[in-house]
Formats: sequence, structure tokens, C-alpha cells
Amino acid sequence: MSDQSRPYRTAAVIPAAGRGVRLGPGAPKALRALSGTPMLIHAVRAMAASRAVSLVVVVAPPEGAPEVKNLLDAHALPERTDYLVVPGGESRQESVRLGLDALPDDVDCVLVHDAARPLVPVDTVDAVVEAVRDGALAVVPALPLADTVKRVEPRPAGEPEPVVATPERALLRAVQTPQGFDRETLLRAHETVTEDVTDDASMVEQLGLQVVVVPGHEEAFKVTRPLDLVLAEAVLARRRANDGF
Repeated sequence: MSDQSRPYRTAAVIPAAGRGVRLGPGAPKALRALSGTPMLIHAVRAMAASRAVSLVVVVAPPEGAPEVKNLLDAHALPERTDYLVVPGGESRQESVRLGLDALPDDVDCVLVHDAARPLVPVDTVDAVVEAVRDGALAVVPALPLADTVKRVEPRPAGEPEPVVATPERALLRAVQTPQGFDRETLLRAHETVTEDVTDDASMVEQLGLQVVVVPGHEEAFKVTRPLDLVLAEAVLARRRANDGF
């Protein structure tokens, strides 16, 4: 089948190899329960909810791939979406690269999604995929900032930090995931960029290529601290009440 006639295929990579120390001791963050279901399962379902996503690759803790595979097997996932589990690396960047290495050759668009963002709505996922399909090399969902931001001169912990500048808030965005990429562009970024990596989009920026923003969603927040778990439980309770989710 020629490139022109074959279907456009999208896959999602979910790096879930981190420990999540800010949530305290216990299971890795991605395996913490949210309304009785591990956050990772919520994140996989969020990606699979998009009809554009035909494959989800979960990058597990290096020694925990069998456990994560069993976990996915035990939970209902959309039948139209396949999934793979691969062992991760020592860093998030290495884990994403291992996920990319597991993708079939016919994948055109790659989504990279945080397992700790379990509640991203499907409309946000679809908006990212559509922007990549329309020609963007790298796409991030993002929200305007509600708070004023200060740039400071760092000091040792506990010491007052002098304010250096107040960036114009209207020009700033808080970035979420899934971040979407033209597959070859993301592969090139991972082969080229090794320093100053804050997210995958920043790697593409370092190649001198344009990253574009689409509207994010307030429910795509990152579950990092115990208070975030309380908020996530509240969102799920509202969804169940309103939508039977």
C-alpha cells in the first residue's frame, strides 16, 4: 500500500516508570488508585477513548513490566485499541525513547502522555491529533495562567528570593499532555537533543522547529501531590453523576 493510500495512524506513548516521590511512599505514582482503579488505567483509557488512537504503548518500571501487563489485562479497555508494555529506562527521556522504539513502522503521529494526567478529556486528545494531521510538527495543549508569575534569583531553601522580573502573563501558557508529534520529527529530536530537556516539545524547539499550542482543559491537571488526588476523585464523582462515567 502506498503512503498516499494507507490510513493515517496515531499511537500514544505513556511513560509510567517513575516513582512519584511527591505523593509519598508506596506504589509508583502511576499505579496509585483513583476511585479504586490505578491512575495508569485511567490514562490509558483516556488515550484509547480517541478513535484516532489505535495503539497505546505503556513504558513500565524496568523491573515491573510483567506486573503492568497483568494490570492492563485485568481491566476493560476499548477493543479497537491495541496496547503494548515495554520496560522503561532511568530517565523519562530514555523511557519515551524506548516507547518510540516499540512503535510499528506505519505510525505517523505520536502522542506522549503523562500517566499522572489520568483525566484528560477526549476532545483535547482529538484536538492535538488533528493539529498534527493538519501539518504541525509538534503540538501541546495548554491553558492561560490564572496567577501572576515572578522570575526570581534562587536562594538556599527557606531564604527570601529577590524578584528579578514579572513576565507578561498574557504571553505565558501552562503546558499539559498529550503532546503530539510528527513521528520522524520526534525521533530526530530524541536522537539529537540530550540536554536541557523539560518535555518532548522542548526537544523539538531545540531543533529550531516550531511547536504550536492548542487549547488545553482544566481537568487535564497533573496528579502530583495528595491534594491533587482529592481533586481527581471529585472530578470522577462529578463525571459519574453527570455522565454515568
